[in-house]
Amino acid sequence: MPELSALSWAVLGLGALIVGLSKAALPGGGTLAVALFASVLPAKSSTGTLLVLLIVGDLFAIWAYRRQADFALLRRLIPTVLVGILLGTVFLAVAGDAVVRRVIAVILLVLITVTLWRRYGPRRPDVDSVPGPGRRRVAAVYGTLGGFTTMVANAGGPVMSMYFLARRLGVLAFLGTSAWFFFAVNVVKVPFSVGLGLISWESLLLNAALAPLVVLGALAGRRLATRMNQQLFEKLVIGLTLVSAVNLLL
Repeated sequence: MPELSALSWAVLGLGALIVGLSKAALPGGGTLAVALFASVLPAKSSTGTLLVLLIVGDLFAIWAYRRQADFALLRRLIPTVLVGILLGTVFLAVAGDAVVRRVIAVILLVLITVTLWRRYGPRRPDVDSVPGPGRRRVAAVYGTLGGFTTMVANAGGPVMSMYFLARRLGVLAFLGTSAWFFFAVNVVKVPFSVGLGLISWESLLLNAALAPLVVLGALAGRRLATRMNQQLFEKLVIGLTLVSAVNLLL
């Protein structure tokens, strides 16, 4: 177990609560946990520590929203997400922490701009009304970026949140689809993270201490999600994504 101050434990505990809350109610908010963990632990090693806690949150979210996922949408994303994970592994092996954070931040800001333009700019067709080839290209771009960002900084949540918003998924369908997507992606990331030395016995001990807080946050998030209307949900997702991007940029 790493030697940490009381303040550091408090920061990590808050980050673990946010992981659970984001998995069960507020996709996009998980990037705030990325920032909290990176403020206490070395940025790259914090990625491996956080990955295990994300999987704990994924398991709870799958149980809570197991009947709401859009599995057809998920199947279409698989090939490009795997490409993104491979690209992210290569990038993570050669890039420094500062570069990783800024690249992720720029990607998120571009996606937020596109989402807001589509939502509030001149009237444009939704993703679902775009002809087949165009819709597949959109899915390929988001899938690749989602795989890349989740591999290099566990920051794929905001990217995929922008895609699921574009697909006009309802609150529960959004949360169920996100739960299955990130559980599968995070499990695939484990051997890559072990190979890069990001997961160790020391980090697993830290995970064991923080995992109960992830579950507590997820239980609170589940209650919140059942009371949230669609418009408020979408505004919170966009707002949390923007805050996460600015935080990573700074």
